Parts: sequence; structure tokens; C-alpha cells
Amino acid sequence: MIEIKNLDYSFGNTKILKNINISVNKNEVVSIIGSSGVGKTTLFNLIAGILDLQNGSIEIYNSKDYKNKVAYMLQKDLLFEHKTILDNIILPLIINKVQKKEAILEAEKILKIFNLFEYKDMYPKELSGGMRQRIALIRTYMFKRDIFLLDEAFSALDAITKRELHKWYLKLVKDFDLTTILITHDVEEAVLLSNKIYILANRPGEIVKEIKINLNINEDIEYQRLKYKKEIIEIMKI
Repeated sequence: MIEIKNLDYSFGNTKILKNINISVNKNEVVSIIGSSGVGKTTLFNLIAGILDLQNGSIEIYNSKDYKNKVAYMLQKDLLFEHKTILDNIILPLIINKVQKKEAILEAEKILKIFNLFEYKDMYPKELSGGMRQRIALIRTYMFKRDIFLLDEAFSALDAITKRELHKWYLKLVKDFDLTTILITHDVEEAVLLSNKIYILANRPGEIVKEIKINLNINEDIEYQRLKYKKEIIEIMKI
């Protein structure tokens, strides 16, 4: 679905990314994991079209016309505090010139699917952190883009809330056939959510390892995840 080939990027004389090659299939969750300063956010800004390409290519469905094909969600939910939950959710549809009445009907339908309809007339300040992130994720979905870019979208949550939201997001992926690229520094999160993980390291940042997550349902799932976590941590130490 998306192919990134031989991508380099520099700020002035400082090279930030070096020879990045990434592929993402439809309906996959792919994580890019690495320490601070290795270029993860720069890479996302290139995929999102916020930064222009310098070297290499980005293709979606074999087309180099990749801009405006992704929905981007940051760590902070960026909900509008003065708008109700319903008004926050319909905003992407309104931006895309959908009639307000139609937008409301679609938003209410989505809220009902996820048992969140009772919150539609509330304001963001009345919700918990986990609930705000759910609303923000639904709003991101309403942009109707081919690919979700999630930049540390779960990192501000406590461990229990984060685990619950991970399960909820995997349901969202399944129910709506979402394709996701996730930036994270959380190894456990990457292993739990992903079909595939790219480890970004060094300066300039480069892909040092691609790991496909293949779990055998007939064996201990948690033990298998632990082995993947240990492998990733060892690679990141190098």
C-alpha cells in the first residue's frame, strides 16, 4: 500500500535520515521505533507531506501522488475545548465539504458503534485522558484517509489506560480496515500492536532492522512477545 524507497533528508548541512526503505501492506499496523533524535518525526512529516522530499520516493498504491492520503494524529489529542464531542468529530467532514446534517448522522453512527454515543454532547474537559484519545482517534478516522500516522499517540496515558486503548485501537483497525504507521519509543507497545516493526537508529537515522511479528496461537503468546521485546532491546543497545 505504501512504499518508501531510498529516502534521505537533511536540514541544511545536517543529514537527518539516510537510505530509508519501508513497506506497509493494507490493513497492517507497522511501528517505527527508536530513541529520541533519530529522525522519527521528520520521517512522519515527510510521509504526511508537511516536508517536501529531497531524495528518494514515497508511493501509495504505486502512485507518487502521496500527499493528502494520510491522517496524522499527534501525542496531544488537540480536541477543541469549546466544542462538544460531536462537533469535534464532525470537523473533518465539514472541512471536506460534507453537509452538516449528513456529517452529524455519520458521526452519531460511529459513536454508537463504539458505545460512545452518550458522550456526544459533553466537552473534552469532562472526559478522562483515555476517553479523549478515543475521541481523537475517531476524529482522525473521519478524515477518510488511506493511512493513519500515529505519532506517540498513546504515550501520555497511564499503563492501564494505555493497555485498554491498545485493545480498543486493534478493534478499530479490524472493524474499519485501517492501515497504520505508528511512531513509538515503547517496545512493548510496538510488539503488541504491530504486524511489522522497523528499528530506526544512528545519526543520521537509518533502518537497522525489520522485524515481522508472527505469533503462533498454539503457543504462549506473552512468552513469544517477550522474546520479540528482548530482541528489539538488544538491537537498540548496539
